[in-house]
Amino acid sequence: MSLASLDAEKKRVLMFGGKGGVGKSTSSSATALHYALSGERTLLISSDFTPSLSDIFETPVGATETSISGVPNLWAIEIGLDEVMRRWKEKFGPQIYQVASAVVDMPYDDLIDYVGMAPGIQEEFMLDFILEYVRSGRYEMVVWDTAPAGDTLRLLNLPSRFLRHLRTAPRFYFKAQDMLGVSKLPFLDLINQWSDLSEEIMRFFTDPAQVEFVVVTIPEALGVYQSRRVIQELAQHGLKVRRIVVNGVIETSDSEFLNCRKNMQHPYIQMLQNEFGPAALTKMPLLSGEVKGLKMLREVEAVLFRPC
Repeated sequence: MSLASLDAEKKRVLMFGGKGGVGKSTSSSATALHYALSGERTLLISSDFTPSLSDIFETPVGATETSISGVPNLWAIEIGLDEVMRRWKEKFGPQIYQVASAVVDMPYDDLIDYVGMAPGIQEEFMLDFILEYVRSGRYEMVVWDTAPAGDTLRLLNLPSRFLRHLRTAPRFYFKAQDMLGVSKLPFLDLINQWSDLSEEIMRFFTDPAQVEFVVVTIPEALGVYQSRRVIQELAQHGLKVRRIVVNGVIETSDSEFLNCRKNMQHPYIQMLQNEFGPAALTKMPLLSGEVKGLKMLREVEAVLFRPC
């Protein structure tokens, strides 16, 4: 089955994840292109630590929304944790300093950086950053090219850890209140604000009516075995994977080398089909050239969204 059925389901966010180097960015870029060409205002976000959107679209893409030349309705952004934390400091820095400086005597920047190292802070506000784009109303579809599998799972796991961390904070608040001899510190207000934000983020990104997670892999041992683990772990976070893109599939072989590769791939494709069902798989054939530029992306898009 192709990804065509995603058109009818009207998700607000499509997340593409998988092992590094399996074609995750290519698949997400072709998907974003599809929705933009369909007339939907689409934002493609990459949070990969080594983003490649600039190379794929052959146009500079950075930490601000960039309109993709030649494609109406398509914008892209490559966002890293440094930029997320910069925006987090702008959003919460003064409030944090007001709260924490009553207890700790540190320079402003040092204190804010110290708080920013708390468990889950960076990942929490990466998700908040993306959710802000979703809820801005500027885009009908957000396609998220996530970091490689292990980093993505850490990202999705940490809001719950962040909540647990916040629940211990009131004890510190009351100790600080007694130590300073004051009746009220704004500390609990900040904790409650972040706690509400964390719960809101968790509800959104685990809502199957809003978010779809597409796993991208290749028909080789490392790719398939890690994909199965990713799918199992995502299920623990309430994200059920119903689509798997298998890149680099050899469909025809005209040489002994390609025939050997095709035979090697077959049992891994069969394994995925047996475990998740043939309808879950979209098989992307091995292409003769690298995917760079809109012409090649259109070829990928045509396969991903081929009518069933």
